[in-house]
Amino acid sequence: MANPFENHRLLLLYKGDISALILFAQQENGSICFPESLPLLSEILESDEAEISEINLHPALLLKAINQILDFDDDLLKIEPTFCEQIDTPKGAITVYLARFTLLDPPYKLLESRNLKLKTLTELRRQSPAEMELLRRAYVKMMEG
Repeated sequence: MANPFENHRLLLLYKGDISALILFAQQENGSICFPESLPLLSEILESDEAEISEINLHPALLLKAINQILDFDDDLLKIEPTFCEQIDTPKGAITVYLARFTLLDPPYKLLESRNLKLKTLTELRRQSPAEMELLRRAYVKMMEG
């Protein structure tokens, strides 16, 4: 199978069910996209600009792949079905999905063991414009849902 992340990325997020605390996973290189950063010059597309592809990869395959890459248990993350954003890049469109940790408490130690961090939206305010807009849209989606 070709690289499922060639034209796809995941945002990894923790949302506290009681406190509504929202934390985003961040890679050691600073990116919030997994498993790779977005290419330079990436821009988020508005829904009326998004490219509709008849052939699309099911997000469950991405979840399985990221679990293998990060050595996570298969039930640690779940896809948030209402979040799907398109990013325009110099090499074509990238679709970004949102995966949520299913744990009661934030998995700080687990992520630290993989050189990842959990950060609040305000701690991530120096991301690229495309990543900042992805964060904003994911935050709004999670707070509305």
